[in-house]
Amino acid sequence: MGIILLIIVGAAAGFVATRLFRWEADIPTTIVIGMAGALLGGLGLRLIITMAGWMAGFVGAILGAVALVWLWQRFGR
Repeated sequence: MGIILLIIVGAAAGFVATRLFRWEADIPTTIVIGMAGALLGGLGLRLIITMAGWMAGFVGAILGAVALVWLWQRFGR
């Protein structure tokens, strides 16, 4: 999701969030809170997914290396 889309979604999210918490705020404050929350949440989620993807690749590489070492010891001799 692009940053522009996060900002647009954030404006709507700010409206929903202020209504859920029954917090009366003016429109500019609601929009800014929603945009900041969307940017923070969206970028944070991207970071978590990226780190999870990197860790999954690392674990997969270790498992692949272990399998090759086992095959080499089992059949390579």
